[in-house]
Formats: sequence, C-alpha cells, structure tokens
Amino acid sequence: MKWRGRRGSGNVEDRRGMGAAGAGGVGVVGMLAILAVGYFFGIDISPIVRELDQGQPAQDAPLSERDQEYGEFVSVVLADTEEVWAPVLPEQAGIEYADPRLVLFRGAVQSACGGASAAMGPFYCPGDQRVYLDTDFFDMMAQRMGAEGDFAAAYVIAHEVGHHVQNLTGVLSEVNGLRARMAEADANALSVLTELQADCYAGIWARHAQDRFGSLEEGDLEEAMRAAAAVGDDVIQSNAGRTPVPDSFTHGSAAQRQEWLMRGFRSGQMDQCDTFAEAGL
Repeated sequence: MKWRGRRGSGNVEDRRGMGAAGAGGVGVVGMLAILAVGYFFGIDISPIVRELDQGQPAQDAPLSERDQEYGEFVSVVLADTEEVWAPVLPEQAGIEYADPRLVLFRGAVQSACGGASAAMGPFYCPGDQRVYLDTDFFDMMAQRMGAEGDFAAAYVIAHEVGHHVQNLTGVLSEVNGLRARMAEADANALSVLTELQADCYAGIWARHAQDRFGSLEEGDLEEAMRAAAAVGDDVIQSNAGRTPVPDSFTHGSAAQRQEWLMRGFRSGQMDQCDTFAEAGL
C-alpha cells in the first residue's frame, strides 16, 4: 500500500504514552458483555491471545520507532477514509459526513461504551463517535492470524470507520433497538448483517481510495481478503479449539466477510451493501 509521505489526519488521539488508562478492572468477562453490544471488530479473540495481557508493556513506556510508524500509518489511512466518505456519503445517501476520531491506546482504554482491553480487538463506540485501536493488534494479526501487510491493517481501520458510517445513517441505533427485543440466535444474525455491511463499506473505501489516490499495490487486495478470512467467526472458533456454531456467529463466516468486502470494492456503491435487504429484512 502506498501511504508514506502522504497527508495524515488531525483526528487521531494518541494515548499510548499517557500511563494507565485502565479498563477499570473490567476483565475478560466484562469485555464479553461489551462485545454483546456488537460494536467490536471481532468476537472474543482472547483464546488466541490469552497471554497478550501478561506480555503487555507498561502503559507509560516510551513509544518505539515501530509504534511511531504505526501512528503515522493509522493517521494516513484515517485521512483517506475522511477524503473518501466526505463526498461519497452525501452523494449516495444524502447525509453529511462527520469525521470520527481515532484513539490509539496501549493495553486498556476507557470509552463512552465502557472499559476495554486490547485482547478484544479494535472497536467503534457510537457514544463518542470514536474508533479505538491498540496497534499491537496489527502485529498479532501478522504473527498469529496469518494476516500481515499494510493493506490488511488498513482494512481493519476502514471496517471500524464503516461502523461510524452506519452510526451516521442510523443503522446502529436501529439494530441495537431490535436486538434488545430478540432471542439470542436472531440477535446474533442481525449482528452478522451489521458487521458484513461494515465490511462492504470497507470495500467501498478501498475502491475509492484506489480511484482517487492510486493507493493499492500488487497483492494488497489479497492481504485484505486474508484479514477478512482471519476474523471470520468460523475461523476464530476453530482456532480456539471449538466446533464452529453458526447460530453463535456475531460477525459472519470467513467466506461471508470476504464476499461482502469484495462486493463493496467492485461496486463502490452503498446500495450494493444492503445486507439487511438481501436477508429479507
């Protein structure tokens, strides 16, 4: 991915060197309760990274050169999403785009949605319209999930910004209202549709970023496809030593996530990302 030397966003809050931002003692069990709201990027990945917290560096440790490079990368990708969605959302949905903020943290963080641990992955909080990301997640993707590369990491950010787009269009609030009145299996199915639409929106970003900036290099789409597969519910459950149970899926299978990512990329159109209509809702 071509990103070096390009404009960065002014909407990044870097809290990685601010000392303990703590999750307030929420722990993994509490994190699962937060996950149930459906805002997080992936389901509980703690079986894959259960030793992550033990090896987490002190939160007030100075940023390494790699940390700083990740910060620059995230800033450029966020700027790209701003430049893409600022015209696309009003043109295709008649809604003005409001930039989200992106919070970089280390280990644990507090948000308007509660406390969160890095072991739970990146997430979007509609309460404060912020994306939260521990950049160590990128290393974990590469080392333990087989999803390395700049564009794989960019897909993660674009997916979370996709949730912000859903927040602006009213989808998130509508979904949460419906899920609260549904049986668990039905609520999970609705969550899957929400996540797949965010994947499709990530594909829209990739298409327009390529058209406008020429960002993609050979192999970039394959990186994003590997990342989409790596965070499929079936893959995560299998890697955790469990038999995949479709009724428990909250984010979609690997094949579904890849399909909707590419649907957004090929079309570049929001009306091609209506997962809910396709499911008969």
